[in-house]
Amino acid sequence: MANLKIIHAYRHIYRGLLHAIQFSKPARFTARDQLRAAFRDERSKLDSRSIARTLRFLEAATRTRGLEHTILRNLLLTAYYRQKDAQNPWKFVDQNLKHPRRETELEKHVRKTAYKHYDMTVAMLNKSMGLCLR
Repeated sequence: MANLKIIHAYRHIYRGLLHAIQFSKPARFTARDQLRAAFRDERSKLDSRSIARTLRFLEAATRTRGLEHTILRNLLLTAYYRQKDAQNPWKFVDQNLKHPRRETELEKHVRKTAYKHYDMTVAMLNKSMGLCLR
């Protein structure tokens, strides 16, 4: 029975996301990947209240291009570029093999803490509104 609830929650959220982003190409794949990762995470728990609130949030994002739509669009845009920055094109990998370059301490620090404040803001939004956004 619990498996059926998880499957229904996944499908409802995914359908709501697709309608909210109007099936746009880069956003739907980013949303799908994030949703899969969230549901495959073993530490996550199924909270029916937060799922219901998230569905209401997605319905509001679908209805009008208001604050909810803007928040969702920015979340997905940030996730897309975050994922894209993590991938190294083959040209850079080949160049680094030929001419290795050491990363400075400042570059290491910036790379590690670039999204820290953003992640904290999303966590506070989830906590204050009772949502399960990522």
